Amino acid sequence: MAVVFVKSGETIDSALRRFSSMINKEGILFELKKRAYFEKPSEKKKKKLYASKTKQKKKN
Repeated sequence: MAVVFVKSGETIDSALRRFSSMINKEGILFELKKRAYFEKPSEKKKKKLYASKTKQKKKN
């Protein structure tokens, strides 16, 4: 969980910038977007296979 304490003399903008960078590093926003809707297991499998095929094409 990302928690940011505003230091004395620090602007809210810089604290907000630190908070957003923490969120991006932890992958919270990505996870939220991924879980926004239900994805069937078969769809997950298809995505995984497609990703592995494209990765292999790039590698070779």
